[in-house]
Amino acid sequence: MEQELIQEVETNSRRKRMKETKEEKKEVTIYDLPGVGAATAEKLMAVGYTDLMSIAVASPAELIEATGMGDAVAKKLIAIARSSLEMGFESGEELLKRREKIQKLKTGSNALDNLLGGGFETGAIVECFGEFGSGKTQIGHTLAVRAQTIEPNAVSVYIDTENTFRPERIIQLAKGAGMDPDEALKNIKVARAYNSDHQMLLAEKVEDLIKKQGLNVKLVVIDSLTAHFRAEFIGRGTLADRQQKINKHMHILLKLADTHNLCVYVTNQVMAKPDMFFGDPTQAIGGHIVAHASTFRVYLRKGKKGTRVAKLIDSPNMPEAECGFYVDESGIKDVE
Repeated sequence: MEQELIQEVETNSRRKRMKETKEEKKEVTIYDLPGVGAATAEKLMAVGYTDLMSIAVASPAELIEATGMGDAVAKKLIAIARSSLEMGFESGEELLKRREKIQKLKTGSNALDNLLGGGFETGAIVECFGEFGSGKTQIGHTLAVRAQTIEPNAVSVYIDTENTFRPERIIQLAKGAGMDPDEALKNIKVARAYNSDHQMLLAEKVEDLIKKQGLNVKLVVIDSLTAHFRAEFIGRGTLADRQQKINKHMHILLKLADTHNLCVYVTNQVMAKPDMFFGDPTQAIGGHIVAHASTFRVYLRKGKKGTRVAKLIDSPNMPEAECGFYVDESGIKDVE
């Protein structure tokens, strides 16, 4: 009897300690991290590191650049943030449950949506590449409108690098989708990027729209991804610097998509391979860096009688396939 009583006391004590530990972990903030004073915390929060998760997924170099702290302190902060969040392995079953939160953005074409497994997926980067007039920008405009229908107060962000965004087109697409054109325009935040550095900065500022302004961003469109990089880095001598910069940009976008469960849609330019004598000589700009960072890759080309053809080049879970669609005033439609 006495032994059972002792065991019960020990069990209750252990449960109490576990409960206290959990409560302590819940209450940990940036201000509680060792070596972080009020001034350092304010610097971190000013550049977007507002919670433990943002610090846990950051690199030491990013924290050093943001605050001027030493390398050892930055590594220690990241390690503590990760241990506080218990970041590590999870089972496939847990991952499957998390993927239940994934949403699909519809285009209006059943064939195009089915090609991507039901629509453009949140938590992923979808790259569409093709020659001029193949429908890349039209898909971007359509998604910017239709992304607003998946949740109340959903917002789209459009980073325009080639002066292709047209509010008049948004009005047409909103009417075609049975939406209020004025509301559709209000819920699209547009920014014109004038060079590659500005483009990368705007991508980082999306985090501020979500955390500081409280916007429910479900889509980020970059049209086009490589235009500025292609214009600024000329010649083979600059190729390594260009690819390194694009790589950093793509990782920022991937982190944004994964952390906030939003879809990143990027358009990409193409070039012709003169040494290719058979097949389609069209190749996307950005090389393997963009190819590996993109979750889904779709090649767009012009079809017969004004149609467009979309071919799924790469996907983590869908087979290679292609479909046809056409674009009219009201949006993207299936080929009859």
